[in-house]
Amino acid sequence: MMGYLVVFVGAGIGGAMRHGINIWVARLMGTHFPWHTFVINISGSLVMGLVAGWFIHRSDPTGHIRLFLTTGILGGYTTFSAFSLDAVLLWERHEHLLAALYIGGSMTAAIAGLVFGLWIVRTMVA
Repeated sequence: MMGYLVVFVGAGIGGAMRHGINIWVARLMGTHFPWHTFVINISGSLVMGLVAGWFIHRSDPTGHIRLFLTTGILGGYTTFSAFSLDAVLLWERHEHLLAALYIGGSMTAAIAGLVFGLWIVRTMVA
């Protein structure tokens, strides 16, 4: 039960950080291009790499600190960081075809899911 609480608190912090970065980047760079999402995805993936690399050298990579930082804060900040980590881990295990399928399938299915969701709502409202 403690793991859920740790993730819950971390996700709240990460979500608040994302909101702040969204506002800051939109003010700094405008909203014509989705710079805010771009910055969040890149910075979240960078931090995920730092955290994952740090945990490789720790004796207890399954503890509450890992949950708080990765699933909690970074999960609330951006799930793209988890996606990036999963893709790189597949690649590093020399499962290149699986990595390519995961990347291509995730991107295609996520966009298709969003389009389908929009279509459902627009059909129901129209």
